This record gives sequence, structure tokens and C-alpha cells, in this order.
Amino acid sequence: MIQPWKKVGSKIVGDYRIFKLRSDICVSPRTGQEHDFFVLDSVNWVNVIAMTPDRQLVMVEQYRHGSNTVELEIPGGMMDAGDADAVEAAARELREETGYEGENARVLGRVQSNPAIMTNLTYTVLIENCHLKHPTQLDHAEDLATRLVPATEIPRLVADQKIGHSLVVAALYHFDLWQRGIKKP
Repeated sequence: MIQPWKKVGSKIVGDYRIFKLRSDICVSPRTGQEHDFFVLDSVNWVNVIAMTPDRQLVMVEQYRHGSNTVELEIPGGMMDAGDADAVEAAARELREETGYEGENARVLGRVQSNPAIMTNLTYTVLIENCHLKHPTQLDHAEDLATRLVPATEIPRLVADQKIGHSLVVAALYHFDLWQRGIKKP
């Protein structure tokens, strides 16, 4: 049976605003040998499935520096310290990035962002009956364009790799499970 590794040492080796880089010394339960692991400590994130009354998803296009590509994604971002929970953070991110608001917001699911090297969770929040109510409130480093996409087109966009952000694909899978009645929020 796989056992957890015992942490015998840990130190922060860098603080980079959106994450801290930590070095952990851990002992293998199988061999007894020590190994050095690097871990990214980050706050939790939210991804928003925002659906209009006519079953279109409110999506955004934005440039991503890591991949050097413009990506079609759902709204989302980091949970702020002042956010009471993932639902509140999702409503804030949706409003700031797109100007849309909705109702009946609830968590559809959560995933570990990348458990091999990261400590945070990413929540998928569904917000229904969304309408454009406000101008966007983009951060100084954000440049987004809002797009409405029929929910029926999402599987094809993923299959054709028009949507490629792994955490967005995971969120859309939670949405698909909910639509098929398999996932209950």
C-alpha cells in the first residue's frame, strides 16, 4: 500500500506574489532515503461556468504568457482573502472580467490544480441566468474579450483543441456531468 512520505524539513526559497516556492525534504517510506521536492504554495482558484437564459456560456479570450497563445476560456481567477467562499469569488471574477451577473450560484466540483507540485484547489462554480449588467473591471495586467458560446458547441471546441487550458477542460467536464444529471451540486 502506498504510504505518505514524512516531511523532515521545509523552507521557503522564493515568494513570487501569486505563489511561494517551497523546498521540502521528505523521507521515502519504501527506501528510507531523503529526497528534496519543490512545491508551489498558491491560493485556491475558481473557474466560472456562467450560463445565459438561452444556454450560452459566457467565455473570455485572453493572451496567456506561459503558452504564448490566445486562449478561449471561462472566467476565473484567484480567490481573494476577503472572499467568503468559492461562490463569492466566482461571482466577483465573473462581474470583473465580463460584467455579467446571474443567480443560483453553486459549486459543481473541485480538483487539485496539480497535486504533483501545487498545494491549491480549483473550484468550478455554476452561475445561471446570467445577464450583462456592468462594465468590466479588468486588473492592470488583464486584457480580455467576452464571447458568448452556445453550450452545445463546448464538446466540439474541446475536441478540436480550441479550448486547451487543462483546468478549464476539467471545469467543463464537471458542467457536462451536471447537464447529464450525473453530478449533483
